[in-house]
Amino acid sequence: MKVLLSIKPEYAEKILLGQKKYEFRRTLFKSTTVTKVIIYATNPIQKVIGEFEIEQVLSLKLGELWKKPCMLLELRRNFMIDIFQERK
Repeated sequence: MKVLLSIKPEYAEKILLGQKKYEFRRTLFKSTTVTKVIIYATNPIQKVIGEFEIEQVLSLKLGELWKKPCMLLELRRNFMIDIFQERK
């Protein structure tokens, strides 16, 4: 099964280039049979730009997430990018 996710263009591009390995979401997919994600790049691109296969879905509490160094590094990087973009 495929799902469509809206992703900011800078993150969508990094996913397609293999530079971004994790996509953090607050909610899980309703179906456990999702295997592919169709990427819709949000404003200003506003179109479908590609897709990727889901290797694994992890459901972690925030405290557990902080214990995973590789995820923590990407989460911090994304957070900092968002903060600095909002200041522009």
